[in-house]
Amino acid sequence: MLHIRTFFVVVISILLSASFHNLQAQILNTKLQVTVRDDSGNLVEGATIRLFTSEEDYDKEQNQVGKTIRTDDKGRASFDTLEPKIYYIIVEKGDMDNSDGGTKTESLTPKRINKITIIIS
Repeated sequence: MLHIRTFFVVVISILLSASFHNLQAQILNTKLQVTVRDDSGNLVEGATIRLFTSEEDYDKEQNQVGKTIRTDDKGRASFDTLEPKIYYIIVEKGDMDNSDGGTKTESLTPKRINKITIIIS
């Protein structure tokens, strides 16, 4: 009887461990939070943000990663479930954009919320 009980404890422990690992992977996606400011430092609401995985795609504005998103009233927007790599970013609002710089992220850290601030003018 002791062996059966030990067996069940081991099996339940393995199942719980696997479930926790799966849950942890779902919760800890690689994310990118973008904050947009104008050249005066003010937060920009309603700016559109597009991501690309190569400089060529960025230059041609093709093969965008996911959907275009807009910044909220705090000038922020988040991309969830990204690959941990470098991304090229286009931010626009009206006649302002980030073509003067700030177009590329560092390689994103896996399973973290990566943050970047982009200035548009």
